[in-house]
Amino acid sequence: MTLSKRTASEPARIGDVGYFERARARYPGGRPNEEAREIQRRFMRIVERGLAPFSVVLETRGRTSGQPRRVPLVMVRRRGIRYLVSMLGPDVGWVRNARAAGGRAAIIRRRREEVVLTEVPTAERAPILRRYLLLALGARPHMSVRWNSPLREFERVAGEYPVFRVDRATD
Repeated sequence: MTLSKRTASEPARIGDVGYFERARARYPGGRPNEEAREIQRRFMRIVERGLAPFSVVLETRGRTSGQPRRVPLVMVRRRGIRYLVSMLGPDVGWVRNARAAGGRAAIIRRRREEVVLTEVPTAERAPILRRYLLLALGARPHMSVRWNSPLREFERVAGEYPVFRVDRATD
């Protein structure tokens, strides 16, 4: 792939020089800055209407406020099972909120579905992470492995990225 420079009026593209650096800069300390929050707000409106393939809005209860917190995420399927991955690691709000709520959450894509998130053991994460990076183009700048790396590289970093199985809530 050739890297291209862009003019200020052109939208950023993954192959552009500096794209990964600019994408990572939107999440200083693993937290979204105002630009990232605005991108998320716009993207959530698209996802909620069902117009973004592979994406959902995850709603969790804030662990301290108790207020609903929403974040757009890529949901991957592997062998018929749905998964969510934290591209920024374990110390992000939605992961901490899901853990505090015992995995109770909701996903929204055209309609709301109550779900239970169950953390996947580290030893089982590598193939899910590889599938995730194949589909989640926006996550690529934030993860320490390339989408086309061998599975052993995903095994090496699996402990850095929480993965949750998504099951329909039964009650």
